[in-house]
Amino acid sequence: MLTILDKTFVPFIDRDTLQSRIAELAEQINRDYANRRPLIVGVLNGAVLFTADLLKNLTIDCEITFIRVASYDKTHSTGQIKQILGLSEVITGRDLIVIEDIVDTGLTMQEVLRQLNEKEPASIAIATLLFKPAALQTPLDLTYVGFEIDNQFVVGYGLDYDGLGRNTQAIFVLEQP
Repeated sequence: MLTILDKTFVPFIDRDTLQSRIAELAEQINRDYANRRPLIVGVLNGAVLFTADLLKNLTIDCEITFIRVASYDKTHSTGQIKQILGLSEVITGRDLIVIEDIVDTGLTMQEVLRQLNEKEPASIAIATLLFKPAALQTPLDLTYVGFEIDNQFVVGYGLDYDGLGRNTQAIFVLEQP
């Protein structure tokens, strides 16, 4: 059990299950990008742990950068993206793999893709650790999905509740009364 501010969370996805699935995703990316050199674009702050662990399992030549966006207020997506920190790399003609912690409404990722596509990359793939299909409000092509989950609020392993709870090795779900 994990208590953050006024909320209680219970175990949901343990460390070993996370690490095993991340290794599987890395194997798939290694195969798909065997003769290419993608730019890994981690989305801060939530995807930092997933990005780091995924990168440790990649054997292909790749580079890494980060962007920072925000669309959450406490436990709900605001549906409005704020680009806080953008890319400094030239991405025109590059293969990009955007690494996200969670895709729920899809609105944040849709805006990230719009902004990245303006810079004319060769391709963009999305890798997300968690995906909430029931919450999706816009169509998205998610290339690599760690886990599909119900529309529940989760924390840990990079995911936060009001800025707290990111620093766990497992993922927890909001306890239901």
